[in-house]
Amino acid sequence: MLSGWTTQDIIQVSQLYSLVAQANEAQVIRTELLTAYQAFKQVVPSKSEEKQLDRQFKASSGYSIYKTMQAAQATTAVKFSVTQ
Repeated sequence: MLSGWTTQDIIQVSQLYSLVAQANEAQVIRTELLTAYQAFKQVVPSKSEEKQLDRQFKASSGYSIYKTMQAAQATTAVKFSVTQ
């Protein structure tokens, strides 16, 4: 996964992880999360890699990128939280 990643790639993936955690713990601006996910998809275009990273992130944080993004796409609120 990290093989071949640039520093910028790692920053983009880390930013998504941070926003996913924030969306699960408090609130996040929906457009920021969606933009971070688009940047993440530029780094990780493969569905299988995305699923693997999601499993690893969920194992370490308890939060699912997939479920968080589903919640973000299902709302039109400017700020949202997965728990709301």
